[in-house]
Amino acid sequence: MTPIQALIEHTKRFLAGRAGSYRRTFPKEKGDAQRVLKDLASFCRAHETVFRPTERETGILIGRQEVWLRIQQHLKLTDDELWALFGPRTKGD
Repeated sequence: MTPIQALIEHTKRFLAGRAGSYRRTFPKEKGDAQRVLKDLASFCRAHETVFRPTERETGILIGRQEVWLRIQQHLKLTDDELWALFGPRTKGD
């Protein structure tokens, strides 16, 4: 295995481990984790526009929404889908 291949495998394992941490923190079962996700969905504007009258207000809400999207990516995407999203880009991607 080349050093690049080893680095890729290490990165894939890291990403899968991180996704597992998200899934253990926010299990699908009802309970505190689901109440927290519901609160975060509201706070992060998960299901509504982030556009506001000023750039500053819009920017703040975009930041909140990015947090929500990251959590959801780690909870809902497979390890391969996460790798495609966060892994290295090649020409043509």
